[in-house]
Amino acid sequence: MKPIDVLSPLDGRPLGSFEPCRESAVSGAVATARREFDRWSVLPIAARASAIRELRRLVLARADDIVDLVSAVTGKVPTEALLGEVYPVLDLLQYYEANAAKILARRKVPTSPLAYPFSHAYVDQRPFGVVAVISPWNFPLQLSLIPAATALIAGNSVCLKPSELSLPVGELIGGLFQQVEAFGDALQVVPGDGETGRLLVEAPPDFIFFTGSVASGQAIMAAAAGSLTPLILELGGKDAMLVFGDAPLERAVRAAVYGAFSNSGQMCVAVERCYVQRELYPAFVAAAVAETAKLRVGAGTDRELGAITSPAQIGIIEAHYHDALAKGAKASGPMRREGSFVHPVVLWDVSHDMALMRDETFGPLLPVMPFDTEDDAVRLANDSGFGLNGSVWTADVERGQGIAARLNLGGCAINDVIKNVGHAGLPFGGVKRSGFGRYHGPEGLLSFTQPVAVLANAGRMSMETNWFPYSEQHYRDLRGFVDFVFGEGNTLSRVQRNWQALKSFRQYFTFNLRQKLHP
Repeated sequence: MKPIDVLSPLDGRPLGSFEPCRESAVSGAVATARREFDRWSVLPIAARASAIRELRRLVLARADDIVDLVSAVTGKVPTEALLGEVYPVLDLLQYYEANAAKILARRKVPTSPLAYPFSHAYVDQRPFGVVAVISPWNFPLQLSLIPAATALIAGNSVCLKPSELSLPVGELIGGLFQQVEAFGDALQVVPGDGETGRLLVEAPPDFIFFTGSVASGQAIMAAAAGSLTPLILELGGKDAMLVFGDAPLERAVRAAVYGAFSNSGQMCVAVERCYVQRELYPAFVAAAVAETAKLRVGAGTDRELGAITSPAQIGIIEAHYHDALAKGAKASGPMRREGSFVHPVVLWDVSHDMALMRDETFGPLLPVMPFDTEDDAVRLANDSGFGLNGSVWTADVERGQGIAARLNLGGCAINDVIKNVGHAGLPFGGVKRSGFGRYHGPEGLLSFTQPVAVLANAGRMSMETNWFPYSEQHYRDLRGFVDFVFGEGNTLSRVQRNWQALKSFRQYFTFNLRQKLHP
């Protein structure tokens, strides 16, 4: 079996050689995680939160080392590694430390004493079991550790399969968890390629969390259907930025440049379509071109754009650029590439028949297109197979909220960009081809559990009114009872018209009252 050699996109230096897991290794990891689930899942939430706290402190203590490794593996600049990888991990771990017990607490449900005498109802959130986390290469720390930690604090065990392009980061994550004694073997790292991922899905686990391309998500969903394994898919994006004529121009331009070129555009929530109201359009394009020209490409803390992580992605970026120019778009400059480093480009006079307005680019291209009315902007934004995130820009925040409500997507920011995705308390996920399910926030933690509904009866009566035997008179009495509970009119009128039926249940009501007075 050929090992996987990981090379840095920064300079091509080797970062490690990894043996891919195949069937026996994958089955063994799932079996170990399943055994550990029995131990880990019964720990009090406070104990699981304590383990998460210890993990957070380790991440913080090793922040600089983590930044160095992530930069070497992905090619992103150190500032991006710190703010886009380490910070969100620390923030979300701290959020669940403080809130997991409340979010996962038993929820009492009101119960009618007439229909359910001497009963109380509640909902428990129970973990699924073994969760498979299959993570991508663009944010290998954040998009691995956050779903894994979320699954663990919910009481699951985890098998983590990192991207074959970022296996050193997966190894680092496994080492961090091993340093926290309470976790034991509850997290298993399964290094490998697409074949390893297939074997993990078919093992099968009890739940799957996948982040990646639409095509891979479809394949995983099809494979999971055989075992009816539930899953969350966080797939691609083609996020739209809507800039209205009253928007703060300087802020909006800087946001567009950051939103399109952060992490060299290698984000599912990057600004990949920018729509600007026509009266602001010429000034916006000119300012965006000028702002983009200031950006520095390379490695180090004094650069804004790093390398493209995947060599295959460079071909897609170049194809989108040349397709747009062939169809009439104008560009701020030529497609410049230096090894794995691709320089950013602003394009305008674009249209929806161009690939860069339809398909995910995942690279440093910012297409800008004019619109006339609010309806036009909403129509253009919604004219996409994707629906992950987006932003609305206007001086009237209330108007912006109204526009955001018309957009078919999973999340939105108003007069800001991307930052809503990193908010630990807000759920994140998409609609349409961007996938389904949510993580982050209360909704995200609950997504890694299944609700179990319980009705508990004190057992003080020898029978219930709905039990056997049945008779014609019993039916008429029950029909009167239904009208008494749900019929029109005030209580007195409902009692009067159903008096005969209610009398048949007098023993039931008397017993109910007696127990209330003398429990």
